[in-house]
Amino acid sequence: MAMVDINCRGKVFRNIQAIIFDKDGTLANSQAFWRELAIKRAKLISNRYLLDRCQNKNNKSFLLSEPVSGLEESLLLAFGVKDDRLDPAGLMAVGSRMENEIGAAAYLTAMSTSWFEAKNIVAKAFQEADGFGDDRPIASLFVGVISLLESLHQKGLKLGILSADTTAGVESFVRYCQLESYIKLKMGSDREYSKPDPALFLEACQQLGVEPDRTIMVGDARGDIDMAKKAGAAGTIAICWDNDSLGTIEGADVTIDRLDEICCES
Repeated sequence: MAMVDINCRGKVFRNIQAIIFDKDGTLANSQAFWRELAIKRAKLISNRYLLDRCQNKNNKSFLLSEPVSGLEESLLLAFGVKDDRLDPAGLMAVGSRMENEIGAAAYLTAMSTSWFEAKNIVAKAFQEADGFGDDRPIASLFVGVISLLESLHQKGLKLGILSADTTAGVESFVRYCQLESYIKLKMGSDREYSKPDPALFLEACQQLGVEPDRTIMVGDARGDIDMAKKAGAAGTIAICWDNDSLGTIEGADVTIDRLDEICCES
């Protein structure tokens, strides 16, 4: 198995066999997509909550025209939607689907809704929102992604994606962006644990057939870095495409603002 030295801003990681990437915010410029999905989910939850409240009323259409005071706005804040931006450290950006559902359901319980009922409302709303974006691109790749993956692949490194998205979402992204030739591991967080649980990184390394201490994690969130460090990764690289946020991800071995700063030493 190939072993490669990786140089990143003067930090050298020796004898690396694999690099695992986060998806959203690292390889995929998908902020706009997830922000719109968050808005769709919040609206559907609000509507379903109203339907549930007025199911025994005769004039449902009238009741549905009235907003639920503060509910939709609270859900958007919980998801991390702030004006026209999505908080890169917010629930929608870094949380798994299950974590987003739990967060949304918690708001409904504060409105005198039972936990079981709240989870049911949110689950149905999320399912209804799943059709959003079926006729539009999942995301666009950030600049330099293809050239970096090609370079790393040619050096014999094993490459994977480990995301807070579902495994199906990761697989769809890889197909849409035509990354099958480079990405061998396509793994989401639709299991009993999610980031930053180190078990997720350890399972990813096992599936790739590499040791954690020969594997680098590249991500744009604290959860990516903490997860890899706890699992004994060879190194962690944080990427902040927005220069204003450089240095905000604590604990990473190195922070970059362009993927081409990850270089294989000859």
